[in-house]
Amino acid sequence: MYVKITSGSVDTYPYNVGQLRRDNPKTSFPKQIPDDMLESYDIMPVTILDMPSINNRTQKAEQASSPSLVDGAWTIGWTTSSKTSEETQAWDDSIALSNRGKRDGLIAETDFYALSDVTMADNMKTYRQALRDLPTHENWPNLEDSDWPTAP
Repeated sequence: MYVKITSGSVDTYPYNVGQLRRDNPKTSFPKQIPDDMLESYDIMPVTILDMPSINNRTQKAEQASSPSLVDGAWTIGWTTSSKTSEETQAWDDSIALSNRGKRDGLIAETDFYALSDVTMADNMKTYRQALRDLPTHENWPNLEDSDWPTAP
């Protein structure tokens, strides 16, 4: 990924070698253009920085649309911000839907214990009740692995 610089500012991003060839039709470039040759045409490599760690429930990270010069290198960075209450609620609703599907699947796996001709063990009754009670858990819908009941 490259950026074309004009007068010290971003002219075109993203920019690629194909565009350089089209912009300079009377120039013969080698198949692999060395970095120093690209720089002579004000074409600079761009480093995309790693996304910062965020709390996905309450924060969002947005990648910059244009590179900036940081310590002599052109980079694409990130900005982080808090989610709105509506965005946080949408996240929670999505997680709740997913967790209900997982919970319903776990209950379905044990349904044969609830047939009228089967005597259900107390630990299975407790497990199934714990699954049904998950939506009332203090961490719902943002459950940790340890919040899920363990099958007997």
